[in-house]
Amino acid sequence: MNPLRKKRLLIIVAILAGVGIAVTLALNALQQNINLFYTPSQIANGEAPHDTRIRAGGMVEKGSLQRSGDSLDVRFIVTDFNKSVTITYRGILPDLFREGQGIVALGKINADGVVVADEVLAKHDEKYMPPEVTKALKDSGQSAPMTSTTPSKQG
Repeated sequence: MNPLRKKRLLIIVAILAGVGIAVTLALNALQQNINLFYTPSQIANGEAPHDTRIRAGGMVEKGSLQRSGDSLDVRFIVTDFNKSVTITYRGILPDLFREGQGIVALGKINADGVVVADEVLAKHDEKYMPPEVTKALKDSGQSAPMTSTTPSKQG
């Protein structure tokens, strides 16, 4: 083989190997940062992984909110009207957090099947509900109050 062609071939192989390694590293990093959404039914059925951070969402059951008297610990139950899951959280809940409203909690599932949340997201206006929660409620045959998934336009 001609030395010039051999050099070009080595350069092309090196570039392809570098691009392959870069793509592999990027995909690995992205996969580790994915937070998949799970409904209370999926969590109760054991479909959600216990070792990774997930997003769990649904409607906060009325009367389920329990606050600790001496710390910022809270415990509440989230349902999709088929099954329920308990969520614990340490911190200040969002101002818009209410019982009977849709929320999404980010955290991990412990050995008892309780979601230990490190972040709780509540709706941002009276008509909005996270699309995942709306879909989960629709799939369970329930309709939530104010199920619009698009914020209203203000003029």
